[in-house]
Amino acid sequence: MGRPDPEEGQLPAPVKPPDGGWGWIVLLGCFVITGFSYAFPKAVSVYFKELMKDFHVGYSDTAWISSIMLAMLYGTGPVCSIMVNQFGCRPVMLIGGLLASAGMILASFTTNIIELYLTAGVLTGLGMALNFQPSLIMLGTYFDKRRPLANGLAAAGSPVFLSSLSPLGQVLLEKFGWRGGFLIMGGLLLNCCTCGAVMRPLDMGMKRKMGKAQDKYEAKEMLPIGGKSEEGISTTDGTKKGKKAKKKPKKGKKLLDFSIFSNRGFIIYTISKFILVLGLFVPPILLVNYAKDTGVPDTEAAFLLSIIGFIDIFARPACGMVAGLKWVRPHVAYLFSFSMLFNGLTDICSARASNYTGLVIFCVFFGISYGMVGALQFEVLMAIVGSQKFSSAIGLVLLIEAFAVLIGPPSAGRLVDALKNYEVIFYLAGSEVVLSALFLGVASYCCLNRGKKEPPPENNPSAGGGSDTEEAESDVQEAEEHSSDNHQPAHSTDNAVVVANEEANHVAEEQRGEGGGCPAGDGEVSARDGCNADQMVERDSF
Repeated sequence: MGRPDPEEGQLPAPVKPPDGGWGWIVLLGCFVITGFSYAFPKAVSVYFKELMKDFHVGYSDTAWISSIMLAMLYGTGPVCSIMVNQFGCRPVMLIGGLLASAGMILASFTTNIIELYLTAGVLTGLGMALNFQPSLIMLGTYFDKRRPLANGLAAAGSPVFLSSLSPLGQVLLEKFGWRGGFLIMGGLLLNCCTCGAVMRPLDMGMKRKMGKAQDKYEAKEMLPIGGKSEEGISTTDGTKKGKKAKKKPKKGKKLLDFSIFSNRGFIIYTISKFILVLGLFVPPILLVNYAKDTGVPDTEAAFLLSIIGFIDIFARPACGMVAGLKWVRPHVAYLFSFSMLFNGLTDICSARASNYTGLVIFCVFFGISYGMVGALQFEVLMAIVGSQKFSSAIGLVLLIEAFAVLIGPPSAGRLVDALKNYEVIFYLAGSEVVLSALFLGVASYCCLNRGKKEPPPENNPSAGGGSDTEEAESDVQEAEEHSSDNHQPAHSTDNAVVVANEEANHVAEEQRGEGGGCPAGDGEVSARDGCNADQMVERDSF
């Protein structure tokens, strides 16, 4: 009678993403974290000239600070995934905020470039990595229907913070020097702890407790016979607790789920992202020097990056809104492929730009396409693997991207030194981005569409079926285990159920006797048998 206990073979009701409410606070925190993670390694470049003077090193030596930060952000992805799966998002983000802040504060007291690598590079980079990945996981937890828009708004933090931190760093450098600037920057990074504190997890603990209390209340209401029934209920509860205690060790969550490599969509996405990263970051890195070589003044050349950042701020939320449309969201992978194709063709078409007007036009179209790629990259990954496996998926993807980051821009710089020609570099970078777009679009159409035409097994949810399917996967397995256990109940539980059923039948017979018997059957069974049949049907209906 009543609603079954979730722990007796029934799936617990999943917590539905609120798509708003506290989720907007989580989105704000993710916006700040994304801004610090992507913009901070670039913003510290304003201090490089002073560092070169104080430490008597070259530009390439100071540039390693930003490179180490980005390497830690991408390369420590699996470590972040393991920590999130073990401890949760909020504790990991709090630790990450403290590490990021401590790294910059300690960097203000360094006396050589090696110490700067270890503090500002390794420690701060690790801290930002421990904030970036959990924030994206929490964003996918709080948003479902509005998730594309949420990802677009969060991704807009990168250009906003880049356009803010660079001028701020210049002001701090002029007033306090690079040591004072690092110290104040370290204080600003403590805001990552505030963002981590607002990442309140969604759990099903309250619903499970309410369901268990309701079951016990309904059982007492239906069987108010006294000692035997109460003893049966308590014995049953005790047996449930014993089963639960025995099964606790089996519920250990995987620290890093490598089963996602069996998902064809994830393999396609990972390969395309690796090819994409090889050429995506090359044009903005070489743009200023390319403009200077064509005769553009220094101030106007630096303004080109501001144009890209300004367009990027509006392109990311706008693309998120488009991706959230009902007729677009099921095909978001193809929209991502189009954005990469758009970006690659922009690089190729602008390779021969020889004046400032042509470079401005390139920056406008590059800002639009770059913003589209930034808004869709994690939304597509969430759609492929689901929110439950996203923590492992993003860690492995970032690790693979780390190799591409270490290969792409440095190789482009060496080719520039060897060939003294930026045109070839733009052609090469654009070709890599176009190749990644074609691979993602064609492979998704050929491989994934064929898989959808085949009827999937009943008890085997699709690995790329979205967040709702993936979140129920573990609960289905748990329910099947409980269902198999219910075929062999404990002896004390059998006794309690038998006693309870006998008492219930006795009360039902007395009520029928007082009410004048049972209603007439359909003529095929006796009155008593018909009464029992009706009673069984009535029980089954509950």
